[in-house]
Amino acid sequence: MLSFLRRLAARKGTEASCPQKPLPPCTAKARTGAEGEEAAAAHLCRLGWKLLARNWRSRQLELDIVAEDGETLVFVEVKTRTAGGMQRPFEALTPAKKERLCRAAQAWLEAHDAWGRPCRFDLVCVTSHAGTYQTELIRNVIEYGEQSPRNALGRRDTSWQPW
Repeated sequence: MLSFLRRLAARKGTEASCPQKPLPPCTAKARTGAEGEEAAAAHLCRLGWKLLARNWRSRQLELDIVAEDGETLVFVEVKTRTAGGMQRPFEALTPAKKERLCRAAQAWLEAHDAWGRPCRFDLVCVTSHAGTYQTELIRNVIEYGEQSPRNALGRRDTSWQPW
């Protein structure tokens, strides 16, 4: 699978909107997670999305992928699990994780002066089995009303924003 992702990234035209991140040497669990993020990014590129950022950080906050689906900003959380494991990928998106994602998205919007753009939160579930990765996109994993209408920056946002 890793060689497939490298070949995919090497194709002309994919470098700008779908750059591949180098995979650092790390533990097996961390490598599985990094390869899952690569599979998720490749999946989103196949859908025609434009990737704006990967592993974007602001202090302790992180966004796995920030992308554009048409005019909509999409904050994508990637959860990778091994097939047959104790937990399925979507089960790892806890209420606490959703709250951290909202704070990270708010920081990204502030840093990029993008408060006026429509946005949503999606989840890419990646299941690994014997070096292959199956991806599933779940849209709108954070619904309006789950979070406070007043964000952490003290601003009131428009009704379409999920916080």
